[in-house]
Formats: sequence, C-alpha cells, structure tokens
Amino acid sequence: MRWLRRWRIRILLFLAVFGPGFITANVDNDPNGIWTYSAAGAQFGHLLLWTIIPTTFALIVVQEMSARMGAVTGKGLSDLIREEFGLRVTFVMMLGLVVVNFGNVVGEFAGVAMSLELFGVSRFISVPLTAVFVWLLVVKGQYKSVEKVFIVASFFYVAYIAAGIMSGPAWGEAAVATFKPAGLAHFRDRAYLYMFLGIVGTTIAPWMQFYLQSSIVEKGVTRRQYGASRIDVIVGCILTDVVAWFIIVGCAATLYVHGHTQVRDAADAAQALHPLVGDYAYILFAAGLLNASVFAASILPLSTAYVVCEGLGFESGVGKSFSEAPVFYWLYTILIVAGAGVILAPNLPLVRVSILSQVINGAVLPFVLVFMILLINKRELMGEYINSRWFNVAAWSTTAVVTALTGGYLWTQFH
Repeated sequence: MRWLRRWRIRILLFLAVFGPGFITANVDNDPNGIWTYSAAGAQFGHLLLWTIIPTTFALIVVQEMSARMGAVTGKGLSDLIREEFGLRVTFVMMLGLVVVNFGNVVGEFAGVAMSLELFGVSRFISVPLTAVFVWLLVVKGQYKSVEKVFIVASFFYVAYIAAGIMSGPAWGEAAVATFKPAGLAHFRDRAYLYMFLGIVGTTIAPWMQFYLQSSIVEKGVTRRQYGASRIDVIVGCILTDVVAWFIIVGCAATLYVHGHTQVRDAADAAQALHPLVGDYAYILFAAGLLNASVFAASILPLSTAYVVCEGLGFESGVGKSFSEAPVFYWLYTILIVAGAGVILAPNLPLVRVSILSQVINGAVLPFVLVFMILLINKRELMGEYINSRWFNVAAWSTTAVVTALTGGYLWTQFH
C-alpha cells in the first residue's frame, strides 16, 4: 500500500499547483488563434500541419522556463527584467507589449461579436455585456474562484476536436502532412510565410510568458512544487496544440476542399461549414468561438496589467482588492473598455485584424525570448535551476527560427 500512498501524494501535489500552465496554454487558442488556424486550413489545406509539432515543442520549452523562473525567484517576468536590466529597458519593452497586447484584446472582443452574431445577437448588445461580465469576474472574484472558472472554460475547447472529427477529414493525408514539412518552394510564397509566422505568434505569444510567470507567483508555487508545475505546463501545451491541429484539419476538409479559401469573418466560416457538415458542427464552431472569446477577454487584459504593474513596481494580482492594487485594476478596466469600444466601430475587418495581431506577436517574440534566456541562465538568480545545455539549444533555436521567419517575410515584401 506504500506505492498507493506515494501516488496519492503525487496526485494531491499536482492538483495543488494545477492551473497556471493549463490555463495559459489554452488561452493560446483564443479567437485570434482560432482565426489563424482556420485561415491556415482554409487557404493552404494540410500544408501547414507540419508546423504543429515543432511549435508545440518550442511552446513547452518556453512555458517551462517561465514556470521555473516564477517558482524559483517568486517574481514576475517584468519584475525580473526591471531588476536585472533597468527601468529604461523595461519601459520600452512594456510600451511595445501594451500596443501588441491591445491588438490581441481587440481580437478577443471581435470573437465575442462574431460568435453571437451567428445566433442573431447584435454586437452592440453582446460586446458591452461581455465586457461587464469579465470585469466583474476578475475585479470582484478571488484568485481561487477566478482560476476555477478559467479551468472549466479550458475544457470547452474539446468542441473543436469534435467539430474536426465531424468534418470527415482525410486522416491519412493529414497524418502524413503532420510529419512531412512542405517543400522549399512554399517558403518563397509571401502568403505562406505570413501564415507560418502567424501560427508561431499565436502558439507562442509574448503575453503568455508574462501571464504564466505572474500566475505561478500569485498561486504561491515554489521550487519544491516545481516538478508538479512542469507537468501542468506540458499537459496544457500538448492539449492546446491538439486542438489547433483539429481546427486546421477541420477547415482543410471543408473550406479548402470546397474552394472557400478566404475567411473574412465568422459568418464566412460558419456558412461554409453549415451545408458541408451540418447543424451540430456549426453550433460547435460558434459555441467554441464564444467560449474562447470570453475566456481570453478576461486573460489578455490581465496579462497586460501584470506586465505594466510589475515593470513599474506597482501592486498587482487578482488576489488583491481594488484598493490594494488600484493601478492594476484601473489598467485592466481601461483595456477592457477600449478593446470593446473599438469593436463597435463600423466596417472593421475583424478577422484580418485578428490574424495581423498574431503575426505581430511572432515578430515581437524573439525580443522577449532573449530576455528570458539571459535571465534564466543567471546562476545568482536561478542557482541550480539554470537552463541545461539542451534547453539553451532549444530556446536559442526557437529565437533564431522566429527571427528568420520575420526576416524572410519582410524580404518577400520588398522583392
């Protein structure tokens, strides 16, 4: 019975730290991500499926580093950058991330508008009500209760797995494309590089590293619990990219095969899906998009508030009251109001804005990764928990590849 007791202790320890890694990875499949994966499948069929495996591996490496730094140092990423590199560097980084993250926040409310418009609800009703809901959830809730809501929302992404299966994909072709990279000719295609960079940017978004590390700290995870927290991160990363794979496959099997290669909004995708796969897949698509939108509309402004408050030394955290962390909550409020307000503007190309925000994520990512790699290799900061040689190889390789993709895309713009 000793082995049973040991396993029970391990399970309890895992449940005690479960949440930050799983939540952060799943928010990765926000509306911006869903549109990026949908457009990849609709425009290129299976040609981008092979990117899922290397980006999943890179996501695990990057997220694990964030969790490890949070558990060992007890400080958020912005906090560490300010302490180790100075306020000026932190301020410049912070301004860039606020701009990039605001584009992501706009994308989340775009998802709310488009998902409920599929059921005949005007964005002038859905967007303000959602903004009020997510504000109350975070501002009036406690960390544990808010985290539970986020964990439950994470499991709703199985709707996209179900929709992908119902689309009747060519399983054999999809399996081969998952392990077989596309030919070199595609890398000279501007549209292909743009979508590839978008997939990287939506899978390993810069905001995720700041939010995860801050969540690890706020949850109170320490180096003693780090092993269980690592499992939380790995499980979340794998699940989120399994969902991404099914989104691409589902859209390849329906939209791409039938010539619907341009996805301009939710109505385009849903109306194309409806006659091809029926009512249930249509409803799953819309419901999954709504869940992802509300979920991410709560998290993205939080991530930005963490970045700014930690970088400037203000109190932050969902566990604190409004009076204890006024700058944190006011910034959260402003981001929600502004993000929701932009969506109410007429004739805004919502899907194009969403995908562009993910491409910008990919272009900004190397700067964040460089800071992370330099920090995690400081022995005086991390002690025995510095990166191993193989972790450094993986992290620097990810940085180099994303930089090369950005450079390659820019090169195609001028040649």
